[in-house]
Amino acid sequence: MTSRTGLSRGWGALCGLLAAALAMGIAQLIAGLSVPAASPVIDVGSVAINHTPLPVKVWATSTFGTNDKTVLLTGVFVVVFLYAMLVGVLAARRLALGYAGLALFACLGIAAAVTRHGASPGYALPTVIGALAGAFALSRLIGAAQVMTSATAVERGPGSGGPTRAPQDLRAPRDLRAPGALPPIVFEEPSRWPDDPDEPEQPGASDLADQPDDADELRAPDLPRGDRGPDGTGRGLGTGPGVGEPVRRSGEGVRGPREGGRRPGGASRVPARAGAAREGAGGPVVTTSGDRRSFLVTAGVTVAAAAIGEVAGRSFATRKNVSAAQAAVRFPRAAVPAPPLPAGVNLPVPGITPFITPNGQFYRVDTALIVPQVDPTSWQLRIHGMVAREITMSFDQLLHRPLIEDYITLCCVSNPVSGSYVGNAKWLGASLSSLIRAAGPLRGAEQLFCTSMDGFTSGVPLATVLDAGRDSLVAVAMNGAALPTEHGFPARLVVPGLYGYVSACKWVVDIEVTTWAGAAAYWYQNGWAQQAPIKTESRIDVPASGSSVKAGKVSVAGVAWAQHKGIEAVEVRIDSGPWHEATLAAVPDLDTWRQWVWEWDATDVGAHTIEARATDKTGYTQTSLQAPEAPNGASGYPVSQITVSA
Repeated sequence: MTSRTGLSRGWGALCGLLAAALAMGIAQLIAGLSVPAASPVIDVGSVAINHTPLPVKVWATSTFGTNDKTVLLTGVFVVVFLYAMLVGVLAARRLALGYAGLALFACLGIAAAVTRHGASPGYALPTVIGALAGAFALSRLIGAAQVMTSATAVERGPGSGGPTRAPQDLRAPRDLRAPGALPPIVFEEPSRWPDDPDEPEQPGASDLADQPDDADELRAPDLPRGDRGPDGTGRGLGTGPGVGEPVRRSGEGVRGPREGGRRPGGASRVPARAGAAREGAGGPVVTTSGDRRSFLVTAGVTVAAAAIGEVAGRSFATRKNVSAAQAAVRFPRAAVPAPPLPAGVNLPVPGITPFITPNGQFYRVDTALIVPQVDPTSWQLRIHGMVAREITMSFDQLLHRPLIEDYITLCCVSNPVSGSYVGNAKWLGASLSSLIRAAGPLRGAEQLFCTSMDGFTSGVPLATVLDAGRDSLVAVAMNGAALPTEHGFPARLVVPGLYGYVSACKWVVDIEVTTWAGAAAYWYQNGWAQQAPIKTESRIDVPASGSSVKAGKVSVAGVAWAQHKGIEAVEVRIDSGPWHEATLAAVPDLDTWRQWVWEWDATDVGAHTIEARATDKTGYTQTSLQAPEAPNGASGYPVSQITVSA
């Protein structure tokens, strides 16, 4: 089915897809040159994150892990390109409809851009320029496709399965060469009408080589010359379009008045040249190959421009990263260094999680689709709200405060039972509690409402931060190096004993001392608990669930954590049998996880179920009650299903 313009829906969808690719590429280029975070895909993706229902977020995190952002961005691209195909179909019917669809989507992108945290009107620039480029490309592509498909229809003619419209609505005459029928009349406009009846006639149009010389046709000059029109052109009144112009049957060559060939009894005929233009009122007939080439060139230029814009935009955005600034940071010696790691913090069990998690393997769960690149020379931390004295501090001033070094385990509330969203590192930073005390919190203050550079917010209980025995930090280094950008460079919060969504604000720039009623943090608004102490948990690392082990001595080992309470014991049982106490590794303090191992004499061949549970130093034992991650952390025994073979 074709549209009013003669362009099919398929061609329209293709044109819309190509135009969208160009729009996205140009927008990425402009964002890379200006503000990388203003990329339309990032803007729309951020809105999608903010409006995704809680069960969907939990499912995405547990299903895709740290790849959830990649999946989200892929979904955004799919939706954009599907919409672009719809816009192309509309444009194929009427270009104005395509422009309207493109404008609607551009308005949504602009709204997503300017409503982001810290956005300026300039955030809309990439979307606007990208939309204009897409509109221009859509117009050119639709036009080129229309010309190509129209020319194809003319070339294919009747019986070829395609449309049979000819230029200027000329149609091939009905074949009347049946026995006893009159020969068809083919009108041909001569270069001039002779005034002298005896003057020799001018050569006629060329014919196809395979057509006999005695083709029984009558041409306009063979008719009485009195049929000339009043304007002397040879067209009679009321002849309609095409009369006086050459008309050909499907498959015949184009005939021109001086193209060679002869009148009956004249010179021999010469085949018309392929692609030759017809002179006279009809104008040139363009061949399909040239029109197809024109569309392919237009499409190729569009794709190339889209690719160049995307690659160049990402390259320019990368140049804005702060890797050089990270490498240049020199940290002063810690005023309170971390205690030396005791012997035996790492048990000699193959496959067990190491005590220190390398920076590159530390879990990452946040809402940032693009990692903020924060220049430490321009970074500032503001502490205000219900305080006696407002404090604004630069990165250099932060480094000149007494720094504390400590081993602290962080855990995400999205971590399922036996999950991997937990890690342990040596952190270096300034005391958060000393900064808050210096500001002087007022009576009635309950939380620290913390804001990230990208607008994420978290709420930390004030009483927890002010706990004298807890090293709450504004951290600047991780495992002896500057914070990785994805983990908060140049500064982030680290508060032992609380899930990360309330205590570990990365790229922190603002701390407001307020009440719980005074401000609602991001995840609390999305259905998670307002206060979230970490639950006492354990995990089985080896043998991994689904694995097979040989009968004999089998090391069952893993880690357990209860930050700021400490792990007192870990127990293991097989097939719901009696509990067996595991051997614990050494730890430097209460704020880290702890390795454990139990040697199992696996003599029974077959399938077995291994379970574990931890007890913290307050006497609380990990519950068997299964609970999901939302709203305040998962619970239940970790389980490993294994097979013992002979």
